[in-house]
Amino acid sequence: MRAAAAGGALAALLLAACAPGPAHPPVFLESGTGYLAPADLARLAQAVPPPPAPGSATDRADKAASARYAALQGGDRWLLATAHAELRPPLALQHFDCALGVRLGSAQTPTLDRIMARAFHDANGVAERVKARAARPRPVGDDPQRQACQRLDAAARKSASYPSGSAAVGTAYAETFAALEPNRAEAVRRIGREIGISRLICAMHYPSDVSAGEAIGRAVAAEIAATPAFAEDALAARAELVAARASGRTNPGCAAERAALATPLP
Repeated sequence: MRAAAAGGALAALLLAACAPGPAHPPVFLESGTGYLAPADLARLAQAVPPPPAPGSATDRADKAASARYAALQGGDRWLLATAHAELRPPLALQHFDCALGVRLGSAQTPTLDRIMARAFHDANGVAERVKARAARPRPVGDDPQRQACQRLDAAARKSASYPSGSAAVGTAYAETFAALEPNRAEAVRRIGREIGISRLICAMHYPSDVSAGEAIGRAVAAEIAATPAFAEDALAARAELVAARASGRTNPGCAAERAALATPLP
C-alpha cells in the first residue's frame, strides 16, 4: 500500500510537471517550416547509416538490452517515461523546467515556443526520412505482449523503430537550450539523454535507434544554430528565459523528477 501511494504521488507530480501553465492552452504549436531547407533535411537523412542487420551482434545486443528495461515497468522511472512520451511543443518544453530552473508553459515565451516548434519540424523531418527507408520493427512490434507506456493502435505498434524520432527531437531541444543558455548546457543535455532512455523503457525503441536519433538531433541543432534566423530569434528567446526565471515560478514536479532519475538502469 505504501509503495502504491508513493507511486500515485509521483504520478501526480509528474502530471503537474507536464501540465501547461495557467495562461497557456494545451495545443500543439507546430511551425509550418523549420529553420532548415528541405534539401538540408534530405542531406542530413542521407548521412544516417542503416540500422543493424537482423540477427547481427548489434541487433542481438539491442534486443537483450530492451528485455532488461522491461524490469522498470510500473516504477518511478517508468512514470517519468510516460511523461516524456509527450514531445510536441510547447508542452514538451516543460521536460526541461528543472534543468533550467524555470517554469515554462506560459504565454510569455512565444519566441521560445516558436524556436522549438521549428526545431521539432527539422529533427523529426530528418528522422522520418530515414524511417521511410529503414523498416526496423519496434520492441513492441517484435513482442506483441510488451507493454508500451502510451496508447498504441496496431499501425503504431508496427511502425518503424529506426531511428528514434523522439531521441532526435529531445536531443535537438537539449542542444538548442544549451545554445541559448550555455551555463545550463550540462543539465539540459542530461534531460535530452533521459528522453532517449525513456523510449527504451517504453519499449518503443532499441538502443541503436536511440543512438541514431541522438546523432540526428545534434546534427540538426548544429545547423539550426548557424542560421541567421535562429540568431535573430535567440535574442528574444534569451530575454524570455530571463523573465521566466525572474518570475520565481518553478516546476512542482522537480523533486519527483530527481527521484525518478535516481533509479538505477538495468
